[in-house]
Amino acid sequence: MGIGDKISNKAEELGGKAKEAAGDATDNERLQAEGQADQASGQTKQAGEHVKDAAGDVKDAFK
Repeated sequence: MGIGDKISNKAEELGGKAKEAAGDATDNERLQAEGQADQASGQTKQAGEHVKDAAGDVKDAFK
């Protein structure tokens, strides 16, 4: 996965933070929960990217 995927994952996380904040401001529990879910999804995808990067680094070290 490339830089575009990393940017997309970070954008998803940041969008989730904004959605959660909007839910907090309006007392909308559904919006808060959606924001938290979006953040978790973005963070999970980012963690996967880090694992892929680390695996590539290990592979390159043994060349």
